[in-house]
Order: sequence, then C-alpha cells, then structure tokens
Amino acid sequence: MATATILGPVGCSVIELPFFSSRVPAGFPSPAQDHLEQKLSLDQLLDVDAPHTFLVRADGESMVGIGIFDGDVMVVNRAMPARHRDIVIAAINGDTFVKRLIQNGPQIVLQSESPTFAPRYILEGDELLIWGVVIGSIRRHHCHA
Repeated sequence: MATATILGPVGCSVIELPFFSSRVPAGFPSPAQDHLEQKLSLDQLLDVDAPHTFLVRADGESMVGIGIFDGDVMVVNRAMPARHRDIVIAAINGDTFVKRLIQNGPQIVLQSESPTFAPRYILEGDELLIWGVVIGSIRRHHCHA
C-alpha cells in the first residue's frame, strides 16, 4: 500500500523561468528564442496557494495507474474540500496514505490505482483524516550523481 511522507509547506518563490510557447515533439527538439512567450513561476505552474499548499513524497506503487510513482513529489492543497473521486492524502488510524476518495452514500473507500492493491474500506471505529487534495505531482526523470 502506498504511503506518503510529508516534506513540508510550500513558500512563495520569486524565481521566474522562461516559458516557450511552442510544444516540443518527442523527437529532436529545437527550441528557438523567438518562441519565448513569457516568464512563468513554478508557483503559478503548480497552482501554489501558500500557505495552504504542501509537498508529500509518494512511497510505493499503489497509484501508478494514474501516473503517481514511488518517489514522486505530490503538490497537495489542504484548503480544497475533498470530493468524490479526488486523489487525497488521508490518515487512517494514524497511518498516512495517498488514495482516490470514493464516497458511496455513507460508505467511504480509499481506492488504489493499481489492481495489485485492495481498496481500504473505512469501518466504524476507524479514524479518518483527509489532510488535503493532490493537485499535481513532480517527477525527476534523471539525476547525475
């Protein structure tokens, strides 16, 4: 079952990066300076709503069906109300998970996005806390040592 490690809150950034208007094909890219459309901050790109946004690292393979892989950093908004089918950071009896929230009337289920993992039904007596809604994720594809 995929767990989540809280990394901390996201603060505002003053760094803006070049943003090119042309899309890069999955072949040989050739970005040109004349396609520079604007400067874009990561705050804007990730829809950071400080101080309500925090980062969480995924641990495990239960959400690979929607593209959240082990080690990915998830951007979580704790001010958004969690709704049916949202991806949430949830704590069940003190254990923290990333799952899809399913609400069927009074029944609440935390659903994995991999057929290998069974759904987790919230039972009477369970303590469920929704810490926030996952609004995006960040993945490093390669890192030089």
